[in-house]
Amino acid sequence: MALSKKKLPIPGDLFEVDGCPAFLIRPSRESAGHKPWVWYAPTLPPYPDQNETWMFERFLEAGIAIAGIDVGESFGSPAGRKHYSAFHSHLTSQYGLGQKAALLARSRGGVMLYNWAAENADKVTCVAGIYPVCSLESYPGIEKACEAYGLTAKELEHQLTQHNPIDRLEALAKLRVPIYHIHGDSDGVVPLELNSGELAERYRSLGGEAVVDLAEGQGHSNWIGFFQCQGLVDFVIEAGRGAVR
Repeated sequence: MALSKKKLPIPGDLFEVDGCPAFLIRPSRESAGHKPWVWYAPTLPPYPDQNETWMFERFLEAGIAIAGIDVGESFGSPAGRKHYSAFHSHLTSQYGLGQKAALLARSRGGVMLYNWAAENADKVTCVAGIYPVCSLESYPGIEKACEAYGLTAKELEHQLTQHNPIDRLEALAKLRVPIYHIHGDSDGVVPLELNSGELAERYRSLGGEAVVDLAEGQGHSNWIGFFQCQGLVDFVIEAGRGAVR
């Protein structure tokens, strides 16, 4: 996608990293020292969109930047993770952003960010999610995800524990990285029980802190409560401030 055609809900910088379109929205006031930031995914052509405006405005007001990179439909593959690492390196070295980012996953952005975080837990302040995908088996399914991994369905199934977020939580739990998801209990696309519910249960069993904010009667939609969730925004801002201390 041409950078000139990328639309952001709030004006920001557009550039390329590792051959992929990327963006950075900076707050009007930046600290002289540590610069906290939120890493949003998936940065596919339609995203982020106007639904994220409210929360983005509050992050910016708190002095927190927002950034993302479009690696295509990677479904958290090693190739996608490689682009993510290049992106992190670019933002920290060229823009002076903090070494640790608050990860914000919307839907399939979950599998993208969680798989990167599993290998880079020391670069993560927290993980927040809006009905995030936490299991490749649940979405998009092994048959569809395998192409992004350059594997057959049988090969990916055999290697699943190496690539499935719910099986890769140990490093995050060891570093006590907090997690907060908001998820509808009527989600038929990314079912609560197989994703946020299962991840939270496993994470707590490893000694980690995980909160699942249940949206009763809600599915996989643009319901305003998902995108104007004060609890999620407060969680991300507090984690960002904690990284400064």
